[in-house]
Amino acid sequence: MPTRQARIEGGLYGLLIGDALGVPYEFHPPARIPELALIEFEPPTGFSRAHEGVPPGTWSDDGAHALCLLASLLYRGTLDVEDLGRRLVNWYELGYMAVDYEVFDVGIQTREALANVRAGVPALEAGPSGEQENGNGSLMRVLPLALWHQGDDAALARDAMLQSRVTHGHPRSQACCALYCLWARRTLEGSANAWADAVATFRALYPEGTAPREELEGAVRPDSPDTGRGSGYVVDCLRSARDCVAVGPYERVVKAAIALGHDTDTTAAVAGGIAGLRDGIQAIPERWRRALRGQEEWLRPMVEQLLARPPG
Repeated sequence: MPTRQARIEGGLYGLLIGDALGVPYEFHPPARIPELALIEFEPPTGFSRAHEGVPPGTWSDDGAHALCLLASLLYRGTLDVEDLGRRLVNWYELGYMAVDYEVFDVGIQTREALANVRAGVPALEAGPSGEQENGNGSLMRVLPLALWHQGDDAALARDAMLQSRVTHGHPRSQACCALYCLWARRTLEGSANAWADAVATFRALYPEGTAPREELEGAVRPDSPDTGRGSGYVVDCLRSARDCVAVGPYERVVKAAIALGHDTDTTAAVAGGIAGLRDGIQAIPERWRRALRGQEEWLRPMVEQLLARPPG
């Protein structure tokens, strides 16, 4: 069994490597994705890669936003959504936490939210909150919160929802972030059925009649056998990650996520974070760990700082 520290490191690397692995394959339908054995940072010869000119092993907005959240948590010692909002604006405008300071992928809702933050809108009111505005942009970044948090489950779920509101304000996005963080916590604890345990915890925290519970049962439907399709819809992204995590060890998980096509970087980041957390850092192929760009500048210092924190 991996140690707690190996799980935490595996979760962060798992997210960023899954993101970077998925970048070249983004926007392609599943029929256009190469066979699993050929999915690597460098796609097969002749593959029409997304984001032409982005070097292999480069994380996208998914990884950069996760690192913005982690940096904010480590610096402020609490969830400070105003600080998070400023860091996300700095990412968008200055390339903060982006490899080579290059920003090459920005979601529509995130762009609108960050314009709101830039204009002085309070961070908790910045994220669009319509029912059609439930992309996966807050889900993709939230894992560091679960790795950093030392409060109880209720506090973790509350903070997961609060961080979502900076860019994605609808209760559905908030509920998905809370469930994902509970899933990550149960995984970190070594639960044999972390997803089911997380769902049970969510239901205990939010009784019937509450908005989060209505979103869980009416939209997320965590017990549904419906399979994920790898899209950018927050519920589909979460279900896709659930399905992929069940297929085996880390490498199989992220390749299964990319095989779904469409929003490949985010699906692989969300699934890869949980798989890395479950399997530990040593289970992530060394070839990918070596080739991940930007890690010495941005990732390693924060990993070391996070691992040095005394247990809560």
